[in-house]
Amino acid sequence: MQRTRIVEVLSREAGGPVLVKGWVRTRRDAKGFSFLEINDGSCLANVQVVADHTEDLLSVLDALGTGAAVGVSGELVPSPAAGQRWEVRAGAIEVYGLADAEAFPLQKKRHSDEYLRTIAHLRPRTNKYGAMLRVRSEMALAVHDFFRQRGFFHVHAPILTGSDCEGAGEMFRVSNLEAEQAAAMPPDRRAEEEFFGRPSGLTVSGQLEAELMALALGGVYTFGPTFRAENSNTPKHAAEFWMVEPELAFADLVDDMDLAEALVRHLVAHALSACAADLALFGNYVDKNLLPTLEDILAAPFARVTHAEAIGILKASGRSFDYPVHELSDLQTEHERFLCEEHFKRPVIVHDYPKEIKAFYMRLNDDGRTVAAMDLLVPRIGELCGGSQREERLDVLTRRMAEVGLSEEQYWWYLDTRRFGTAPHAGFGMGFERLLMLVTGIANIRDVIPFPRTPGHLEF
Repeated sequence: MQRTRIVEVLSREAGGPVLVKGWVRTRRDAKGFSFLEINDGSCLANVQVVADHTEDLLSVLDALGTGAAVGVSGELVPSPAAGQRWEVRAGAIEVYGLADAEAFPLQKKRHSDEYLRTIAHLRPRTNKYGAMLRVRSEMALAVHDFFRQRGFFHVHAPILTGSDCEGAGEMFRVSNLEAEQAAAMPPDRRAEEEFFGRPSGLTVSGQLEAELMALALGGVYTFGPTFRAENSNTPKHAAEFWMVEPELAFADLVDDMDLAEALVRHLVAHALSACAADLALFGNYVDKNLLPTLEDILAAPFARVTHAEAIGILKASGRSFDYPVHELSDLQTEHERFLCEEHFKRPVIVHDYPKEIKAFYMRLNDDGRTVAAMDLLVPRIGELCGGSQREERLDVLTRRMAEVGLSEEQYWWYLDTRRFGTAPHAGFGMGFERLLMLVTGIANIRDVIPFPRTPGHLEF
């Protein structure tokens, strides 16, 4: 008999023979029979197996405990128990792997997130992390669906790179040389001996390469891992995370803001419709306000204010912020959350930032003081998307690069797109893990990544 996933078993319209395979969540013995709760990861719900204490089954049941992997063949029948439609009457049980009940790290109780991070290889078997991984998969599919529906092409940006997109020097360096060997070499000799003949690192963004491809294909997006070598231990930062980065040719800042708002709306709506059971778990046990927060995101257009207007609102609030605000302030999480959660009570897009606090590639506005940049802010998270209209004018771009100390020679290929058929274009980056924090209510980025990479932690 062919195996049937539990999500399909529980949605059946009629009973009959069935084979399910999964892991034992609980075993409860009664007089003459035992109840097993089996989960295979296909959905949040378990299927209940009722096994009579026949001679054949009893010899197997005695060895089973939480964590054991089994296959159960039997009959799917209506369940008399409340809250479940079907149960399986076991005919035979095959054991694939036992789990020592005394040593198995996951028991039928709530474990702290801190503890579960120490057993990241087993935490997907818990309700919370199984649900998170299913939502993560569904949200990745929804990202691709959104852009495909709008005619964007999915492109792949390199992970190994010789350029720092953000210009902040937070790149992980990659070398084929042993540390002691490299330290003993003069700089010129070391560059010659490097695998690529020059210093290289792990990408902090696929944006620059996406720009090149957007200026040929019209609309593209990258969706892949990015890396930041910053020693940050906040709940929103990790050394390795995934970014969704669209780029759109013949577009300005308004087009960019419209696209970001449409993407966030699409993803939240998809989560509510396609992940209802898993979101209900998060709403019950992680964040009681999760579902109302997500529904509010869809209820009205996002607010839009300039950076100067946002600073004015913060100053007039009478609040004493940990980070005081002024005209050149970059917004901190406390400022972003105040704007979303208290002032506007909805997502906010802040745009037209002072050029001093934004990257070199952002288009200089006509006032000469601000750039056509935007950040999309959402409740609880703060910044979810950050982007800009890109500087398409060669003379302005080279001047901005000189101001921040970037070499034209190093970025010759990027400047070529402004020499040969330059065009207005715009794009943004959305942190995929921050999106997952938004739709699940999970407060720490370490708990929406299967195997988080943070300072001092590289297990698994």
